[in-house]
Amino acid sequence: MKTLQTAFFLFVFVPLVNSAPRIQQETLPFYEYDTDVTMGSLIQHEYEMQSKDIRQDGTNVSLDTSLRLQGDDRERNVPPTKDTNLPTCLLCVCLSGSVYCEEIDIEAVPPLPKETAYLYARFNKIKRIAVSDFADITTLRRIDFSGNRIEEIEDGAFSKLLLLEELSLAENRLLKLPVLPPKLTTLNANQNRIKSRGIKANAFKKLTNLAYLYLGHNALESVPLNLPESLRILHLQYNNITTITDDTFCKSNNTRYIRTSMDEIRMEGNPILLAKHVNAFSCLRTLPVGTYY
Repeated sequence: MKTLQTAFFLFVFVPLVNSAPRIQQETLPFYEYDTDVTMGSLIQHEYEMQSKDIRQDGTNVSLDTSLRLQGDDRERNVPPTKDTNLPTCLLCVCLSGSVYCEEIDIEAVPPLPKETAYLYARFNKIKRIAVSDFADITTLRRIDFSGNRIEEIEDGAFSKLLLLEELSLAENRLLKLPVLPPKLTTLNANQNRIKSRGIKANAFKKLTNLAYLYLGHNALESVPLNLPESLRILHLQYNNITTITDDTFCKSNNTRYIRTSMDEIRMEGNPILLAKHVNAFSCLRTLPVGTYY
């Protein structure tokens, strides 16, 4: 009887056990508790200590700032310094005969390389131009001093610049114009304090190449005399011009005279009624821009 029971047990239950599905094991992430957990604890501890110090000091510091490494002082902002005693081509940019000294707060014209042809010294703090500034620079063709604080220019400052064609003195504090070089084609002296007595009677007479003359936003009481025949554009807007004569642009003794080169004259913003001086414009191909009524 016992033999039959044993056989029955083996016949029925053993196959059931073998056919049961295997238990699938989960893949669990492996952590190195000796490293990650310890490092995390140290960071958390450091953060808590720093937060405690910050609260005690009453300083408002962001989380990102409070977690920076404390020993690196190189990240601190150090205000830039300007050394105006540097050689010109370190202080400025020198490139193929051009010198760029813009917005570097210089107070005087720096020594220039002898081959300099173009000088851009805009928006600085230059107050005075001396003869010695360009005494040895005979190659200059263009100078731009716009946006400085120039009050005085010595008469001989540009006398040796026989190749100079373009000169900008706009946005300064000039009361008068210096003696100008003979080959000048463009002069921009807008936005200064120049009065009529600050321009000599023959200041422009010998400038036979002068084509562009900008004297707007000054304190002129009259149109400059002896303007050259080469002049194409003349800006005199927003001055104090109250008078004009028949010989200012034309020749009263020659009714056939025509000023052929003059293309534009601006005189708006002056206390003068141009309609009262029609004969002063009889030689012009176009009437000046200004008030006529």
